[in-house]
Amino acid sequence: MAFTYVFERQEYKYILTESQKAAILKAMSEHGMSLDSYGRTTIRNIYFDTDNYRLIRRSIESPAYKEKLRVRSYELARDDSTVFVELKKKFDHIVYKRRIPLKTSAAEAWLSGKTARPSDTQIAREIDYFLEFYKNLRPSLFLSYEREAYFGSGADDPRITFDENILSRQTDMSLKTDAYGEHVLPPGLTLMEIKCGTALPTWLADTLSKNGIYKTSFSKYGSAYTNSIYPRFAQPAVLEA
Repeated sequence: MAFTYVFERQEYKYILTESQKAAILKAMSEHGMSLDSYGRTTIRNIYFDTDNYRLIRRSIESPAYKEKLRVRSYELARDDSTVFVELKKKFDHIVYKRRIPLKTSAAEAWLSGKTARPSDTQIAREIDYFLEFYKNLRPSLFLSYEREAYFGSGADDPRITFDENILSRQTDMSLKTDAYGEHVLPPGLTLMEIKCGTALPTWLADTLSKNGIYKTSFSKYGSAYTNSIYPRFAQPAVLEA
């Protein structure tokens, strides 16, 4: 299987009702967009952060530059499954994602500091620098969701994903566990992400406008932190850090 290791693109996010999603899907079908070969996939992520949640607190302040580290699987992982260690950065509205595929056991050992980086590639060195710079990063959130991904036939066509049943938790922090936790979005709502290297196609922009669908700055990890982690964790002394 061929993997893409580096992504550079714009990402637009929208919260949809059931009727809005139906309108988008209808327009996508009329313009030749198809569901990818994986169908509906349950994606599991583990986000890493400091003890005082420095990375996510910085991110929700909407700075010009922000970054995060996570490990992701596209199935219920085993020790010998392929997972992705991903370094995701955003600067001036452009998202840069760099990732390397590893076996689950190798990713766990590296990110926990038990072993050295698994290769001397540029991306592995960048992730190693990130780990050293922030020091003592730990698994801070398990986040899962059911995703449908669509693509077009043209090279410049956007990739559109729909995420539902978005769940988060701070226990059972392993990609080898079932997807369960607290809802990040209320049932009946869908997070749509449009990922593209250029401007939105005219037909898509028109469909969004006609159905009253507007961009949002929604972050899955940010929402889980604000709604669930912050109320349990925050103390005045910590917030001053």
